[in-house]
Amino acid sequence: MVPRSRLTARRAGPLLALLLLPLFAGCFADPAQPEIVWGKHGVQNGDLARPRAIAIDSKDRLYIVDFTARIQVYDRDGNYLGLTWSTPDYRNGRPSGLSIDRDDNLICSDSHYHLIRIYSPEGKELRQIGGVGGTDPGQLSYVSDVVQDADRYYYVAEFGENHRITKLDPDGKFVKCWGSEGSEPGQLSRARALALGPKDGYLYVADAVNDRIQVFTRDGDLVRLWGEPGDGPGQMKYPYDLAFDKAGDLYVVEFGNDRVQKFTADGKPLGTWGGPGREPGRLNRPWALAIDSRGSIHVVDTENHRVQRVTPW
Repeated sequence: MVPRSRLTARRAGPLLALLLLPLFAGCFADPAQPEIVWGKHGVQNGDLARPRAIAIDSKDRLYIVDFTARIQVYDRDGNYLGLTWSTPDYRNGRPSGLSIDRDDNLICSDSHYHLIRIYSPEGKELRQIGGVGGTDPGQLSYVSDVVQDADRYYYVAEFGENHRITKLDPDGKFVKCWGSEGSEPGQLSRARALALGPKDGYLYVADAVNDRIQVFTRDGDLVRLWGEPGDGPGQMKYPYDLAFDKAGDLYVVEFGNDRVQKFTADGKPLGTWGGPGREPGRLNRPWALAIDSRGSIHVVDTENHRVQRVTPW
């Protein structure tokens, strides 16, 4: 049986939780209601059209990019803050990854242009890194996500031509890369997202097509991995994004299972939330998630054109 989230027991009460227990014996653990659901399908400012990546800064401003290539800014309750901008050219495709750097600026993975763009919170482009496509060291292919560590080194997830992780120094110069296409330990197949462990400092990689999480040192040595295809506890189907909470537990959004799964940092499953559907508490091909300063989880519910905010379990 998939572990039940404490959300249900806390909100529904012990008796009702026991009555509902048989319903949770399937693939998805917890249909509990989210804190808030927001978003309207459209192309006007403040609307969402298949949102695909999210980042949250220290002031709990939410940056979301959608399939129109717009980056829009909201508060944690989903109120549009009047800021929208787009990458200069998106004829080849739209950005697919967002994160926050050590200066609280937005890192945008301009995926189809082999480029990393860094924006101020107001949308001013501050710098570019990369831009040359290829397989040689220092060149980039499809940039899916970027994170920056406390020493200001960048870690870049790539797929397409390069199924690898590239490490860059604070000036954006090549340091090293590791990984190759495949399913063996240390190999990658569509490295979709990255997160740095808050306690161990390791680099956690959502290895999407391999249905697993791989953990590396910041010099590229494989530490551990976990996951296998499926919808049971600890199994995954297309993990597309991941984020740590303050306690050091890892939340993984699964595109293929329409859910979010929680793990310890060493891979022990701690329960799931979601399941396929359109009503609140259900997901339709979610791409991304991020955790704010209060510990709430913001899940990008892509094909439902919305965001759901969830209490941690």
